Amino acid sequence: MNAVVTILIILLNLLQWAILIRVLLSWLPMAGIRIDPYNPIIKILFDITDPILVPLRKFTTIGMIDLSPIVAFIIIGILIGLLGGL
Repeated sequence: MNAVVTILIILLNLLQWAILIRVLLSWLPMAGIRIDPYNPIIKILFDITDPILVPLRKFTTIGMIDLSPIVAFIIIGILIGLLGGL
C-alpha cells in the first residue's frame, strides 16, 4: 500500500508542476513571445491539465481572471496531505 501512495503523491506533484508550467506559459504572450498551440509538448501539457482546470473554470472565473490553477493547487495539496497521512 505504501508504494501505491508514494506513486500517487509523485503523480500529484507532477500534476502541480504541469499546472505551474501552463500558468507560466500563459504569461509569455504578454511579453511578446508567441506559443504555438500545435506544438506536441504544448498539446500534451494541455491534455494533462485540461481535465482538472476546465471543470474548475465554471466556478473560479471572476471576470477575465481565471483562478482555477490556484484552486487546483489547493485541492491537489489537500490530496497530497491526506495521502501523506496514510
